[in-house]
Amino acid sequence: MVVNWLRENKVAAGILTVLRLYIGYSWLTAGFHKLTGGFDASGFLKGVIANPVKGPDGAMVYGWYVDFLKHFALPNVDIFNTIVPLGEFLVGLGLILGCLTTAAMFFGLVMNFSFFLAGTVSHIPTDLFIGAIILFSGYNAGRIGLDRWVIPFIRKTALKGNKSIKQNA
Repeated sequence: MVVNWLRENKVAAGILTVLRLYIGYSWLTAGFHKLTGGFDASGFLKGVIANPVKGPDGAMVYGWYVDFLKHFALPNVDIFNTIVPLGEFLVGLGLILGCLTTAAMFFGLVMNFSFFLAGTVSHIPTDLFIGAIILFSGYNAGRIGLDRWVIPFIRKTALKGNKSIKQNA
């Protein structure tokens, strides 16, 4: 019942737009400041590797993630120095414009979970909650935005040559 309301109701579309703009602004500004102010993730990565998230028994909780950071992210920090700020900016832009909203929110959630696994808490639980609502709302989250035109165009273009998909859609 709630899912149908989120996915189909016009009032829900308005509420989702407000949530989308709020979280989009947060992503856009975070990415913009990193893009314009210089960003180096190496200090953050070294800190997470040196002081990982630990459980009540003192053991590492996300050892696999620390291994990923140590053996992949840190040696390739130049890639992360580019994709993190650019990704944050593009997620924010997509959410603010309501363009490819579900894709933008999916990648925003991926980044939020990455920060969360690294031990950063801050406002991330709130962002994860709002992001999940936006993601589960699908098209309705971007109805008041560019998705109103972009999604039908993509569907029309992608399904143009495939009649069997058109009949089942």
